Amino acid sequence: MFVEHPLIRPEAIEEREYQRTLSDIASKESTLVVLPTGMGKTVVALRVAANVLQKGGKVLFLAPTKPLVEQHANYLKEFLVGKKVGIMTGENPPEEREAIWIESDIIASTPQVVANDLRYERVDLRNVKLIIFDEAHRAVGNYAYVDVAAAYREYPGLVLGMTASPGSSRARIQEVCDNLSIGRIELRSETDPDVARYVHEIQIDAIEVEVPPEMKRVIFALRSLFERYVSELVQLKAVDPKRPANRKYLLEVGRALQQRSRSGEKHRNLFRAMSLQAMAIKVDHALELAETQGATALREYLDRLRAESESEEGSKASREIVKAAEYVKTMEMVHQMRGEHPKLSRIMTIVARQIQEKPASRIIVFTHFRDTCDLMASKLSEVEGAMVAKLVGQTDRTHDKGLKQKEQIGVLDQFRNGKSNVLVATSVGEEGLDVANTDLVIFYEPVPSEIRSIQRRGRTGRKRSGRVVVLVTRGTRDEAYLYASINKERAMKKGLGKLQHRMELDAALDKEREEDASAQDAPRKGGQSHLQDF
Repeated sequence: MFVEHPLIRPEAIEEREYQRTLSDIASKESTLVVLPTGMGKTVVALRVAANVLQKGGKVLFLAPTKPLVEQHANYLKEFLVGKKVGIMTGENPPEEREAIWIESDIIASTPQVVANDLRYERVDLRNVKLIIFDEAHRAVGNYAYVDVAAAYREYPGLVLGMTASPGSSRARIQEVCDNLSIGRIELRSETDPDVARYVHEIQIDAIEVEVPPEMKRVIFALRSLFERYVSELVQLKAVDPKRPANRKYLLEVGRALQQRSRSGEKHRNLFRAMSLQAMAIKVDHALELAETQGATALREYLDRLRAESESEEGSKASREIVKAAEYVKTMEMVHQMRGEHPKLSRIMTIVARQIQEKPASRIIVFTHFRDTCDLMASKLSEVEGAMVAKLVGQTDRTHDKGLKQKEQIGVLDQFRNGKSNVLVATSVGEEGLDVANTDLVIFYEPVPSEIRSIQRRGRTGRKRSGRVVVLVTRGTRDEAYLYASINKERAMKKGLGKLQHRMELDAALDKEREEDASAQDAPRKGGQSHLQDF
């Protein structure tokens, strides 16, 4: 069976009961739809948009990046019948966007563009009957989703939020719903009866590797330097010795020190503590690279630290670090290293075996750091049968140009069309993008964010069975990050269930109050009529 709707191309989209149920609900009240990646959130959005457009008015479809906006717009153009689809991004000049807004029935756009155009009154939301927020978990803090949703509150239209991973804490999920003015959550998981039949098996393997002996010596030197800086922070009473001096806590310390400085506190110990906090963060980053990434990534970072210390704009923290005996010793050891992190050779073996056994495979390797991404792409190009493409963000760096959004779209098209079969990507490849039927996803390292972990995993198992491999360096923060993401994902599902239940109770109470009010109102009106008759 196919979806039947006057505005949806006939015999084009498979009818799925859970998608119909979700779209029916979201067509009546503002809803956050939480659905596993690959289970058709965009189909739900299309069906809701078609229902709304059938009654008149405009639909606004927001997505975080231009590649995602173009992906959604192309999907809508393919399956939506008789309605004009427009695209608005920062590449369109303002006067062109004004015309697109007027001429289009449904507009796919980045939120920053809409927020700016609202600010300068180039567009208004008066005739918008539905706003779709893709990757709705971003609707927190000062992200543009929040501004657009706030401007939309004065109008009676619907909101549809879509995400696979709204966040681990109940407070975070509630913040998303509050910011988007959403009063209902619809959650579906892979185990729900109406979803399970469409879920493809995903095999998840964690593969442990050891830190090489020569890198252990580097880690020892860096840790000695890090502990020296933390010890001095404790002496200055800037750090609580009872709390682990991890990055999260050090960033918290940094914010507190900055606040003291902005409040007018000016003395030598405060400035020293601020410098020590910056040094501890930089050395902790070096430690992370040593533990989880390898010699090349660490070498590149240490070289950048030295270059920064020698530049006129360089920080005092960088200058002090490069003078430290531990830094000098680390530099000597790292520049003498010939081998790489064992993750690299393990991934090369896994990729080679996958291509050998299934030559038509599509493979994505995710890395957190750009240096590792560059190295990984270079090494995998040596694997027989591997046609490697690299997907990175827009930021240009020394000796390394980023990819503009148009170039990112080109890389993804090559991967979809089979011109490349191995994609090495940083976080830009995690969120929402339809990157073909991927058979194997490899995490170079675990990520502590449950949102990012779910997004990475969701690149496979979309239309056929897939495999996920996570590389974990034993005895390092890799292990902590792996368990953190697992625990946060469990907490997310628990928090979602509780919040969904509470919203359902609130809705039932509201309905009961309305019925009680109507019941009380009816006799009063009848009595007035009787007196008038008398």
